[in-house]
Amino acid sequence: MELAMAADDLKTVVNRLRRAQGQIAGIIRMIEEGRDCEEVVTQLAAASRALDRAGFAIIATGLQQCLIEPETPGTPDREEMRARLEKLFLSLA
Repeated sequence: MELAMAADDLKTVVNRLRRAQGQIAGIIRMIEEGRDCEEVVTQLAAASRALDRAGFAIIATGLQQCLIEPETPGTPDREEMRARLEKLFLSLA
């Protein structure tokens, strides 16, 4: 399943991923500096949410494409596509 995202959607997802990347780098520094466990876990949760939101945005785009684009020869049928998208969604849940 190919994913073609609109420029605005792509920018949003990439920004979320960059934010998570920065948070993870910060978490590594916190651990290396021996920072408080509660602060580290709080930042881990924030990074995890950022990654989840990026994943959900990608899945939402896939759902939108699946519903809008007509079936063409060689592409999975709607039921197969639904099952694949459901599996992706559940992998983030």
